[in-house]
This record gives sequence, C-alpha cells and structure tokens, in this order.
Amino acid sequence: MAAGGGQAAFSFLTNIARTAVGLGVSASLLSASLYTVDGGQRAVLFDRFRGVLDETVGEGTHFLVPWLQKPYIFDIRTRPHTFTSNSGTKDLQMVNLTLRLLSRPDVPMLPTIFKSLGTEYDEKVLPSIGNEVLKAVVAQFNADQLLTDRPHVSALVRDALIKRARDFNIVLDDVAITHLSYGSEFSIAVEKKQVAQQEAERSKFLVARAEQERRAAVIRAEGESEAAKLISDATAAVGTGILELRRIEAAREIASTLSKSPNVVYLPGGNNMLLGLNPTGLGQGR
Repeated sequence: MAAGGGQAAFSFLTNIARTAVGLGVSASLLSASLYTVDGGQRAVLFDRFRGVLDETVGEGTHFLVPWLQKPYIFDIRTRPHTFTSNSGTKDLQMVNLTLRLLSRPDVPMLPTIFKSLGTEYDEKVLPSIGNEVLKAVVAQFNADQLLTDRPHVSALVRDALIKRARDFNIVLDDVAITHLSYGSEFSIAVEKKQVAQQEAERSKFLVARAEQERRAAVIRAEGESEAAKLISDATAAVGTGILELRRIEAAREIASTLSKSPNVVYLPGGNNMLLGLNPTGLGQGR
C-alpha cells in the first residue's frame, strides 16, 4: 500500500512538471509571437520567405510568426540633426557653416527606406546631401553677400535640401543656418576695409568742415567790406563827425573798464610828471 502511495505521488509530480514545462513553452511561444510598437513609432516586418512586407505596422501590440518574421522599429518623430561644412565662395574665400535640420521619415515609404538604407537612414543621407547642397549654394555668392543676403541664401539651401531629401523619402520640417564664420585672412581683410572706410569718412568730414569754415570766412569778409563801405559813404556824406563820435564812445568804454581795475595808475600827459610841487619852493631850497 505504501508503494502504491509513493507511485501515485511520483506520477502527480511528473504531471505537474509536464504541465509547468508546457506552460513555460507556451508562454515563450506567446511572448515570441507578440511585439509592441510604442507611440511615435512604426514597424516594418521582415518575412524569411516573402522578404520585407509592403505594409507598415502602426502602434500597439501585434502578432507575428516566431523565427519566420522579425519586426524592425522606426522612430517617426521629428529629430534634430546638426553638422558643419567648410565651403568655398564665388570669390574663393573659405566659409564655415553650421546647418540644423529637423527631419522625419515618410511613413508610407518606410519599407522602401528599410530596403535601401536601413534603420539609420538619416545618418547615412543627411550629412552627405547637406554638404552637397551647402557647397553648391555658397559657390553662387561672394563672401560678403553671405551676410548681406543671408535670408536669400537660407531660402535657397532650404528649398534645395527639401527637394533633395525627398529623393530618399525623408521629410524636412525645418532647415536653418545657425552659424557662419570666415577664415582668418578674410576677417583681417574685412577689418582693414572697415578701418579704411572710417578714415575715408573722417577725411570727408574734415573736408566738409574746411569748406564750411571757408564759406564763413568769405561771408565774414563780405560783411566787413559792406560795413566799411557804409561807413565810407556816411563819412563822405556828413563829414568826419561820425568817426569822432565813435572814437569818443570807444574812449569812454576803455576809461570805464580801466577805472574798475585796482592795478591801474594814472599819469598826466605832457612833461609835467611831478604833481602838487611848487617850482619856486624847489628853487629856494637850492
């Protein structure tokens, strides 16, 4: 009876083990048959018999055939990319440009992108076409025009890049030139040009000031000449009385000014330099 009980227990444990193994295998198969596409992502299925399927799988949990099918996940959200380019201008100056792009894949064309470029499509395409377009556009302008016509240059780069990226099924939401710098030789030349322009403006100012001073001197001389003519005409008409009047007025002004100065000593005119002395007394003293 004890032997029968032991055999029953062994059979029970065996059944439990088989059930656990079956459940484990089933769970593994179920897990391998499911895959999840998160928000902002899409999946492309690769079938070992049919190749890359033409349909793009959307968000959610989906079934696949284990071993036979494999999902490849793509991020379809807009992503930034920044790269620099050293390009030559029309006047043979070297310019360093930094370009920023916002890109995303064309969702219906994801199977084609996966077949031709793989999952790292943007890293393979954008730097090459960005450098190509930048060099082609910058070569159309002189170095100084890149600053004065920067909006026009940016528009040309943006339109050319959007069109070029479309060939690879990539959508560009924004293209912008974020940095522009010149070589040291051009920077020195620009600085010298600015100094020369400032010197030219200063020379023009000095010439204009000299011309104004000359005109002022001419006008002043003309005024003095007119005044002298009026005085001469008045003297010829009424005699020298007006000159005596002006002399008296000038003497009065001079006397008024000197009288207010404490350092002025008055001496009488003529040879009589001794004031308040009796000539007779002087003779008797001898």
